[in-house]
Amino acid sequence: MFQKKPWGDEDVTLLEKGKRGIFRIVFSWTTLMILILLAEFATVFLALEFLSRYIPYLFGGIYLFTGGVVVHILNSDDDPTIKLSWIIVVLLLPGFGSLFYWFVTKEVGHRRVNGALEEIDRQTEQYVKKEPELMEQLKQEDRPLYNMATYLLGHGGYPVCGNTKVTYLSLGEEKFELLLEKLEEAKSFIFLEYFILDEGYMWGRILNILEKKVKEGVEVRVMYDGMCAVTLLPYSYPEKLKKLGIKSKMFAPIQPFVSTHYNNRDHRKILVIDGTIAFTGGINLADEYINRRQVYGHWKDTAVMLEGDAARSFTLMFLRMWNGDRNISRYRVPGQKPPEDDYEYYLNVEQKQWGTKGYVIPYGDRPYDGEQAAEMVYLDIINQAQEYVHIMSPYLILDNEMLTALMYAAKRGVDVEIILPHIPDKKYAFALAKTHYRELIGAGVKIFEYTPGFVHAKVFVADDCRGVVGTINLDYRSLYLHYECAAYLHRVPQLADIETDFQKTRELSHMVTEEDIRKEKLITRFAGRVLKLIAPLM
Repeated sequence: MFQKKPWGDEDVTLLEKGKRGIFRIVFSWTTLMILILLAEFATVFLALEFLSRYIPYLFGGIYLFTGGVVVHILNSDDDPTIKLSWIIVVLLLPGFGSLFYWFVTKEVGHRRVNGALEEIDRQTEQYVKKEPELMEQLKQEDRPLYNMATYLLGHGGYPVCGNTKVTYLSLGEEKFELLLEKLEEAKSFIFLEYFILDEGYMWGRILNILEKKVKEGVEVRVMYDGMCAVTLLPYSYPEKLKKLGIKSKMFAPIQPFVSTHYNNRDHRKILVIDGTIAFTGGINLADEYINRRQVYGHWKDTAVMLEGDAARSFTLMFLRMWNGDRNISRYRVPGQKPPEDDYEYYLNVEQKQWGTKGYVIPYGDRPYDGEQAAEMVYLDIINQAQEYVHIMSPYLILDNEMLTALMYAAKRGVDVEIILPHIPDKKYAFALAKTHYRELIGAGVKIFEYTPGFVHAKVFVADDCRGVVGTINLDYRSLYLHYECAAYLHRVPQLADIETDFQKTRELSHMVTEEDIRKEKLITRFAGRVLKLIAPLM
């Protein structure tokens, strides 16, 4: 089952591909829905067979329970589209649909994690650099930025940062080469937090450097999402890393069939070096992200490297998540703090003065905090746009607010363009995206599909003055369910690099027309329309 190969140029695989496929099937949403349907049919059969005399009471109780759940959903604080999808599920599967709703939405594990994160936020609020003088200056000189900075600081603790050099990286290969160079220069600590970590050439090269840096006395921490343990890595992988001297954690390890941890994943990509350099963007640590392995054609992805004050914010973001599975106050000894709680040590790093223009706001988003920061930032960019909004996203599964904002921007003369994949990684997501094409194109939005392959970039750029590069997709999971992060960029010179990259990517893309929509396969159109009923739950 296990195969060992040397690190470096050789690929490294710890799980056989057949096993990976089985795990993907066993732990998928599709499997869960099939099991629910089978349980529903089995229960009905047993009720008819053994409880025939009690059937009126049984079904009467089920429908009363279902009605109560529908009333509860209607009065919840969820997005209206999400409410509608849940009501459809509950009504189509009386009884079991209601139980499934409670199972998913009232899940205790992630609420406990989120509670711990909120407690950590309160305990570490003193380390957020609020810069009142800078905020007052922005209030007088740049009201749009001041408003955004006020929102992200007040509803997430994410401060606006000056003194930050931005480097835009238009491909995974560019990030990889620069990342290797910067890792070699690390002197104090290296923090990595990624949604996907998969053994192969990319991770092997990085791990070689991390192992060497540990021997040089550099502290290394690696945190990755627990879903990797059922699709990519053995469950014991953190222990393997610890044997190399690397501190390692899985976020929300999967507990099959008894946990909904898979519903709220750590989708963030953060790498911090010495508190002075930070990387974020769409690029995970796996070979397809650098086109070493091509599964869906050419993989188009992006990232940014931030040097200076913004790196400090990503350091704090990482530390807060690292400690998210426990209450840090319990581990503190008067006069002595364990290294993982020593925020002063990791955050009080002297930053080089870059003399750069513009501002950066590193920010995050998470479920259960009652604030959809990721969507609010995107909506703000769209609603403020005067000349253009250009977007790259792998998915286009929109709620009513996002759909309305995109259409209204186009109708009022803003050039709204979206680049999506031509070769999808998930066919159901592709079918769902196409359900929006006719309405968006009819309103004047231009949609392009990247013909060489798959676009995984999550990029917004508008009016040469504001943009976002991060991990946040245009779908419900990113905007409502996952832990995400990004860098909001305001009047930094590198916005021109992002727009140039968008134009070059568009040149390689096909513009979708009404004729293309008419020629779409019947099965794709049918699947998209059916899946749209439960799109917010996918």
